Amino acid sequence: MATTDVTSQDAARSGDSQPGDLEHFSYDDTIVRMFATATVVWGLVATLVGLIVATFLVLPWLTNGLPWISFGRLRPLHTNAAIFAFAGNGIFAAVYYSTQRLCKARMWSDVLSRLHFWGWQAIIVAAAITLPMGITQSREYAELEWPIDIAIAIVWLLIFGGNFLMTLINRRERHMYVALWFYIATIVTVALLHVFNNLVIPSGLFHGYSVYAGVQDAFMQWWYGHNAVAFFLTTPFLGLMYYFLPKAAERPVFSYKLSIIHFWSLVFIYIWAGPHHLHYTALPEWASTLGMLFSLMLWMPSWGGMINGLLTLRGAWHKVAADPVLKFFVVGITFYGMATFEGPMLSIKAINALSHYTDWTIAHVHAGALGWNGFMIFGMMYWLMPRLYQTKIWSPKLVSLHFWTGTVGILLYIVPIYAAGLMQGLMWRAMDDTGHLVYPDFVETIQSIVPLWWLRVAGGTIYFSGVVMLAINALMTWANRPKTYEVPVYSAPRLSKEYHDEPLPPSVLQDAPVLELGKKLDVFSQMDWHRRWERLPVKFTVLTTLAVVIATLFEVIPTFLIRSNVPTIATVTPYTPLELAGRHIYVSEGCYNCHSQMIRPMVAETKRYGEYSKPGEFIYDRPFQWGSRRIGPDLQREGGKQSSFWHWTHFEDPELVSPGSVMPSYRHLIEEDLKFEAIQPLVETVHYLGAPYSEEDLTDTANVARRQAEVVAADIVRQGGPAGKQNKQVIALIAYLQRMGTDLFKTPEPEAESEEAAEGETDADAEVAVEAETETAEATDASETAE
Repeated sequence: MATTDVTSQDAARSGDSQPGDLEHFSYDDTIVRMFATATVVWGLVATLVGLIVATFLVLPWLTNGLPWISFGRLRPLHTNAAIFAFAGNGIFAAVYYSTQRLCKARMWSDVLSRLHFWGWQAIIVAAAITLPMGITQSREYAELEWPIDIAIAIVWLLIFGGNFLMTLINRRERHMYVALWFYIATIVTVALLHVFNNLVIPSGLFHGYSVYAGVQDAFMQWWYGHNAVAFFLTTPFLGLMYYFLPKAAERPVFSYKLSIIHFWSLVFIYIWAGPHHLHYTALPEWASTLGMLFSLMLWMPSWGGMINGLLTLRGAWHKVAADPVLKFFVVGITFYGMATFEGPMLSIKAINALSHYTDWTIAHVHAGALGWNGFMIFGMMYWLMPRLYQTKIWSPKLVSLHFWTGTVGILLYIVPIYAAGLMQGLMWRAMDDTGHLVYPDFVETIQSIVPLWWLRVAGGTIYFSGVVMLAINALMTWANRPKTYEVPVYSAPRLSKEYHDEPLPPSVLQDAPVLELGKKLDVFSQMDWHRRWERLPVKFTVLTTLAVVIATLFEVIPTFLIRSNVPTIATVTPYTPLELAGRHIYVSEGCYNCHSQMIRPMVAETKRYGEYSKPGEFIYDRPFQWGSRRIGPDLQREGGKQSSFWHWTHFEDPELVSPGSVMPSYRHLIEEDLKFEAIQPLVETVHYLGAPYSEEDLTDTANVARRQAEVVAADIVRQGGPAGKQNKQVIALIAYLQRMGTDLFKTPEPEAESEEAAEGETDADAEVAVEAETETAEATDASETAE
């Protein structure tokens, strides 16, 4: 690659090495072949599961009530397989191939490379087993429970990160090329995000409660969630672009200076943007506004990277017409540009008010995942296969067919879903001249977009067929490999321990009548100073980490230290043991994938669901359940809206009480017994985290829960339901549903008030009390019924 040759020449000119210091080495392409194979396999799995999930959404009866294949449990399996299995293995294949060649060094430890591969595959298999079993902490892109999270931290940071950093330290190329910068940012930032977002107190072998609750938990999750997209699905793929695109095009990167600006601005700005996922929620207004502003700024460096990639093809566009690999790269980078324009646009509050909770977000995410991540991996794989298997690619025509099939599949997928999202947003907010909702029944909005969901199934099928083509081509190319791979031996001088940087060039304004500050700025703008950082991997890693940490602290500290961010509400109390068990079932079944628990302060939403959500209502919610999509109605004020027998019937057969619903049957909750003895560890853990419980709740948890279960079961019998069901799981879930959102309307008991509590009442508490007093009689009756 032209850029690598340039760095070698620079090293030679600077006297960086001695001719007698030549060392001989070979590259470890076996590990690249392993990750490339895993990429293809998991690509098939991820897209197939996605297709199955999309089908279950339009034909929910296909699950036949089986919990392991319900939409709520399979959807996180699909996202984890797509992100961490398919994209993750693709990233590792790119990193292991390019790093060795950019450093002119074999990976530091073959053992660590193998431990990384098998450890990562074991993590993926663990996810594939636990998620369908309902073992999840229900945090988007971070669903895996704490034992698997620990394994991820070890494999990612210590094994992969340690091997990568030691390879940089032992490299034979003085200056680190731009792709390595993005790999460094990926490794350190993902480690930081993963560790701090997944701090939990275990309550069992495969369950734990987050140390954050409510508003803080939501804030931390989307600090992680947004930046998981940034530093797992963006920065490593930009590193991939900066290496493989110039290789395929046989052209140097368009602008070295632009790559510097692109890198540092992206690393610093991206980390601030997470709160834009929480507009109009109980998150403090200043935090979401800050997220919006930085999201808008993010558009500039993102498009700087896109421009740098596309202009690398200057003088080589004639190759694009003939080379499908370049076609994949060009379309992938174009989708990156589209996604990074749309993302900042969706962060604008006025637009977000329409798009949030709709399928618009789903279309946006899949445009990036299928177009940017998928096509960049496909292009890289087709470029790598002849080099890894040391033979011609089996069918160039199939490569070209895959490109066109994939492109059509993406478009047929995202266009209908964009339309569905717009329809949802407009129908939810539609009001007539009398101030009433035009579509008061939520199911009406779902039924109107089901035909568009069918088009998504068709588009997903076409895209999946393209992945099958890749798998066939890879398998047949591998079958034609030579009996023994050639292992070329390379020679390069080792780096000298002493190195003297060339002096910075003088300013072109040296003799001009300008201020000294202007001359210094001119020297700075030439960016030759950055070359000095590029030869110091440890310093470069520390500076990258500092950029991320500083931006994070400015955002996180105020949210956790300012008490007014989460004003307390006197009537909000912890969940009872039975309700806590019901909430655990709610999380395990993946209900958050379809339902939100956050009523935004908008007229249409308060008319549809009730009083808007207050920050103090969520202080005992671990994890928060605000949701990111509404396939079903919001449940924040569900308590008391329907009878307990209505809920029983709804779980048994949703169509009986909600015709047109796409919710599957949850008969297994009616048939399976609740393990009352397993509730005590849950109560003890949330008590340890600050939830006040009585001595009886802590020491006689099972009996306390049984007594409430008998009350709920008796209520169902009075309403015409079956008797003798007090030990079933559905009873706990109904107890939780009937509790949702009712605390706000309770009247504090006079004897429970203390002088200290009265003195500590905030303005927000008073406002909540006034709102509670002015609630309608219907809302009051509903809350009393739930109690």
